[in-house]
Amino acid sequence: MTILRDRTARARLIEIVKARSFQVGPEMKLASGRTSTHYFNMKPTMLDPEGAHLIATLIIEQLAVDRVDADLVGGLELGAVPIASAVCAVSHIAGHPLRAFLVRKQAKEHGTKSLVEGLGPGETLAGKRVVIVEDVTTTGGSSIKAAAAVRAEGGEVVRVITIVDRQEGADEAFKSAGLDLRPLLTMSDFTGGKPYG
Repeated sequence: MTILRDRTARARLIEIVKARSFQVGPEMKLASGRTSTHYFNMKPTMLDPEGAHLIATLIIEQLAVDRVDADLVGGLELGAVPIASAVCAVSHIAGHPLRAFLVRKQAKEHGTKSLVEGLGPGETLAGKRVVIVEDVTTTGGSSIKAAAAVRAEGGEVVRVITIVDRQEGADEAFKSAGLDLRPLLTMSDFTGGKPYG
């Protein structure tokens, strides 16, 4: 993908998010516990055929341009699941396959009682280079929790990619956790250049 195509893909993703996932209105409570008049419900974009393809393509392109070598892509349920699935599928077509996984919010109480799902029999995250993905970042809590689970399993988190960074200070939390956060889009893309609208 050329830089021009990347810019076109990014601009188109912004259009889709504006149409399907971005709302401005009365104050709403965010997953972080904070409230805001600017709200992203990314599921309609992540589950849209073009939206899912653009998200996956932009993530794969970011990793390629930055020469990030990775083995797997995943994150905390539920927000990361459609992203990781799309990246997994598109990465196969792109010729650089990334397997996907998910981190449960809590270990299941039956079967393997696993916190990390998607690995085959005998497979582990030990020694694997992992990209964590999430839909919207406010404080970074979901991705930091997923990264902690990956590290506890012996994996190395080489990048965290969010579709939208709300620009509310998560950078500091990621730096403190030793994580490299890179957004595809930021709040400024939806508020005319002003981080908080």
